[in-house]
Amino acid sequence: MEEMSGYSAFSSVYDVLTQNVDYPKRAAYIADLLAFGGIKGGILLDLACGTGVMSVEMARRGYEVIGVDSAGEMLSVAVNRAYEAGQNILFLCQTMQELDLYGTINACICNLDSINHLTEREDVQAAFDKVSLFTEPGGIFVFDVNTPYKHRNILANNTFVYDVDGVYCVWQNTLDEETDTVQIDLDFFEEVEDGLYERSQESFCERAYSVEDIEAMLLKAGFEVLAVYGELTTKAPEETAERVFITARKK
Repeated sequence: MEEMSGYSAFSSVYDVLTQNVDYPKRAAYIADLLAFGGIKGGILLDLACGTGVMSVEMARRGYEVIGVDSAGEMLSVAVNRAYEAGQNILFLCQTMQELDLYGTINACICNLDSINHLTEREDVQAAFDKVSLFTEPGGIFVFDVNTPYKHRNILANNTFVYDVDGVYCVWQNTLDEETDTVQIDLDFFEEVEDGLYERSQESFCERAYSVEDIEAMLLKAGFEVLAVYGELTTKAPEETAERVFITARKK
């Protein structure tokens, strides 16, 4: 399965369902990882940027940001967000594995398990190859991924229910244990009038890859791994880590 290209239903509720994410804290953490790799400014690619929240946060920190996502509906939200924030950000509608930029970049970031949406190993490799192609030697690639532990023990075959700010969401998972791939089926109920809800649906898959597999793909793409950390830490991930951050440098 390729990176999600629809998100037509999800785009209108994505920010509501991710309001628990502390984006400023996350952006500061990523900026520290970039600085650790020697990058404190320049052109930064926000890969799979979604509604552009992180793009705006990184632009506020002085980076010249390019945001790329395959979902046009998400990018529409991102363009408006950048305009309202007074940030000049270029947004492009492209898949990760077909990335095509106008020039080179100094750094790339990819957040909130977007890499996991690439459910074929060759698609992850293609995405890494494209990022490498457009990254200057010495440039830094920072991204996070969900772990096999999370897919097997947290997402698994579980169902979650969210009821926030006029949106009721039923999240159902189906795990393929052989590949650590989770089929995710979402049912949204958005309040359009007092007591009246409109239903929409979205389905996609996420696959978890081992850190060893990811490191091998990065190496093949021309990166060297600098660090693998537990989420928002500078410590090695524990066995029960649900998400890890990887920092790599273009050779």
